Amino acid sequence: MIILAIDQGTTGTKCMCFDRDQKPLSTASLEFKQYYPHPGWVEHDPEEIWERTCEAARKSLAEAGATAADVAAVGITNQRETAVIWDRATGRSIRPAIVWQCRRSADICKRCREEGMEESIRRKTGLVLDPYFSGTKLTWIMENEPEIARRAQAGELCFGTIDSWLLHRLTAGRVHATDVSNASRTLLFDIHTMAWDSELAAMLGVPASLLPEVRESSGLFGQTDPEAFLGIEAPISGIAGDQQAALFGQACFHPGMTKNTYGTGSFVLMNIGDKPRLSSHGLLTTVGWSIAGNVTYAMEGAIFITGAAIQWLRDGLGIISKASEIEALASQVEDTGGIYFVPAFVGLGAPYWDAEARALIIGMTRGTERAHIARAVIESMALQTADVVEVMQQEAGIPLKELRVDGGASVMDLLLQYQADLLQVPVRRPVITETTALGAALLAGLGIGFWKDLEEIEERWRLDHEARPNAASHERMLAMRKGWKRAVERCLNWEQADQASQ
Repeated sequence: MIILAIDQGTTGTKCMCFDRDQKPLSTASLEFKQYYPHPGWVEHDPEEIWERTCEAARKSLAEAGATAADVAAVGITNQRETAVIWDRATGRSIRPAIVWQCRRSADICKRCREEGMEESIRRKTGLVLDPYFSGTKLTWIMENEPEIARRAQAGELCFGTIDSWLLHRLTAGRVHATDVSNASRTLLFDIHTMAWDSELAAMLGVPASLLPEVRESSGLFGQTDPEAFLGIEAPISGIAGDQQAALFGQACFHPGMTKNTYGTGSFVLMNIGDKPRLSSHGLLTTVGWSIAGNVTYAMEGAIFITGAAIQWLRDGLGIISKASEIEALASQVEDTGGIYFVPAFVGLGAPYWDAEARALIIGMTRGTERAHIARAVIESMALQTADVVEVMQQEAGIPLKELRVDGGASVMDLLLQYQADLLQVPVRRPVITETTALGAALLAGLGIGFWKDLEEIEERWRLDHEARPNAASHERMLAMRKGWKRAVERCLNWEQADQASQ
């Protein structure tokens, strides 16, 4: 028997099969189209995501030599904050999904801030008031698409993050639900009461009838419908947002344990135990997971663009032809030649939270080459992480002892060494770097007794590579961080600076 994990990400959908030893038996990934209808706007086609999910699952099962009858359970992990609206009766999406990267609700956030909503939102949700989260995306839809607003008020429509969308389709429309980790990313969920908050929904103009039922991260959500999903009839017993799933997949089960996922963006999460602690310096407090009535909270630093910058080098500038070339190119030079790259293509996340910041490369000369830019892109991943970790240690009151890493870019030893030198702690990459899918599988397996408990999972975590800090590089790293912070200052409040110059 196997666990099928669906890892629905920002640029593609991946499905993996795991056996009882938590060994990955197969991986199948399919990309889907990104839509940019206006500057700063990002959309997906939910129907294409569903189609890619089915196809990736079919390929994963075939690669594992498994059949529908071999699937003991299904777990889902997903890009968070992306907002999907669909018809409750037909199960079909009625508009493009608004992706977490989309900044269209920046003016709504500004208005809410001016109306004094920010502190109430932060206190109840642990989040900052930013277009990143799904709540203001829904506000935008309600204010700009009157027919959808009318149908929402009439109870004809469903809202969900991608996990809810997939769950609805997997169960042939029988279940409209989400888990606590995804609910905690909407600006509508009170992380203290662990329930949707009617006051927040009213403030943001979101009809309560749109919202899914909220359940624990591990447990029965429903059964897959064999006609809808590849002949599989199995429990869907684990759901978590991608970064919480990665924290779980990294076996960060104790307070202070921290991981960073270098994906499209980068997300640093620290387990802070069973009580939420609110940040006052740009970090998020989020629900990590809930199992058997026990809630685990995490402090998070969300970095919007890291791996997506490598795609930009490939697709936008043509500096590389495939993402895997970047490390070799960057290794052709010993340093960046004095340049810094701040990847604020969609604003800056933690700890700055400036929706109007814009990307820049600064410090170039006629001697600047492709390799310098490639190295600056890699170093920007580590520098942004260092900014987050610095604040996280202060606010959590827990010194970092190690950083566990995963995600596509974690294969680069060059990045991990630079990260270790910046943080002056060991940076550890596990044997299984697909920790988001693993986390979903583990939650699903726990939900049906496929695995016994957290101790069994923790014992199976295995180290692949450890980058240890070079103490001799510490002074150079401090100087680099000063230059980096100056570069960041140049791209903050870009819109205000542009207006001042006119």
